Amino acid sequence: MLEGLRDNPDSLIDIILRQAGMIRQLQVRLEKLEARVDEQSGRGGGAAPFRRPEHKRKQTPLQPGRGKGHEGSFRQKPDRVDRTVESPLACCPHCQGAVEKPRAVEQYLIDIPPVRPVVTRIITTHAYCSRCRCRVRSTHPLQVSTATGAAGVHLGSRALALAAELRHVFGLTMSKTCGVLEMLCGLQLTAGGLSQALHRMAEKVQGDYQQLIEKLRASAVVHTDETGWWVHGPGHSLWVWCNEQITLYRVVQSRSRATFHETIPPDYPGVLVSDYLSVYDTATPVQQKCYAHHLKAISKAREEKGAVEENDFLTQCRHLLITAIEQSRRWSQLSAAQKLSHRRIFQMAAEGLLQRERRCPYEESIRLRLHKQRDHLFTFLEYEGVDPTNNLAERQLRPAVISRKLSCGNKTLRGARTWEILASLAVTARQNGSRLYDLLSAAYAR
Repeated sequence: MLEGLRDNPDSLIDIILRQAGMIRQLQVRLEKLEARVDEQSGRGGGAAPFRRPEHKRKQTPLQPGRGKGHEGSFRQKPDRVDRTVESPLACCPHCQGAVEKPRAVEQYLIDIPPVRPVVTRIITTHAYCSRCRCRVRSTHPLQVSTATGAAGVHLGSRALALAAELRHVFGLTMSKTCGVLEMLCGLQLTAGGLSQALHRMAEKVQGDYQQLIEKLRASAVVHTDETGWWVHGPGHSLWVWCNEQITLYRVVQSRSRATFHETIPPDYPGVLVSDYLSVYDTATPVQQKCYAHHLKAISKAREEKGAVEENDFLTQCRHLLITAIEQSRRWSQLSAAQKLSHRRIFQMAAEGLLQRERRCPYEESIRLRLHKQRDHLFTFLEYEGVDPTNNLAERQLRPAVISRKLSCGNKTLRGARTWEILASLAVTARQNGSRLYDLLSAAYAR
């Protein structure tokens, strides 16, 4: 081929020119991508992708610390004193001279005592029942397992509950949880042993997990969101359902309507707050779609459209949603007749704005988006306690996303099941001012 090109210089020049054009196109694309990255992450090399762009950063940031006039914070004087130590001053520490008018000065030192694990030897009895004709054995409430022999040394309920607290509340990895237990408590535990212990704890509190599902189904509002999850490979998803008192996680194989209805039935009487995944469409009778997603889509359309007039279609859509949010903050001050009147006004404004097709493709995409969800635009004005955004579900999904970043998900379906049970109970306990540690400690005493 090369010999032929030597005899035909015009073809060689043509190939070189075509390659030069392709290189130039690739350079232009690369420059655009670099400009996009700089715009999203801020100028300056290795900035994180979530960094706030420079034009959105405050030019005069506030000084660190609390503002002037804020009530001071300090460690309160303890109610109990376990011991008292004194250091008298017999003479001047510099010249050894006599001192006059000595005055006692008090301080309090709060420290962690040396932790020594308490070892309890449990002796049970095995015997043969002549009536039942089988082997029987006695049990004790302190037992966490009936294993004996090489597996006959167990951790107690409080130690196991503390391990679960470190793992699912404070977000430590398996190995770090084992390291903290050994350093602070002198408890030796492997990551594999901890994993097996967490499996057994999850089985203990399965009933509490089922109660969360029943309480969600009976609640007036449920927020939901989802993200990808790893169970020995990609393809699974993590679903969250929550309100102000309950958070429920489920690791599922698919984001299907059938999977959704395993948790929230199709006749759910409350309000479902969600994003725009097609699975949610008509999944329940009453819904509220997230305004934050709407406003973000409108802002993106305005940027892509370029020059935007003061009262154009996109501005009107944004103004309608913002006005509805502002009105909801004063909703409790209105009478029933005023609420009905305002609700009708918002609905008529939306119908008048969305019924005609738009020539601009950016405006038409927003019109179709809002028109499709027109029945779910103002639900939060009709039902008390319903938020116009799905921020709650996204906030409750954040701890799970951090856990996924640290552990990359789960290796087995059993591990995923254990994670969803303990994580759900941990977050729900925190929402209600209690602790997973107390719940798990009590579970072993049942």
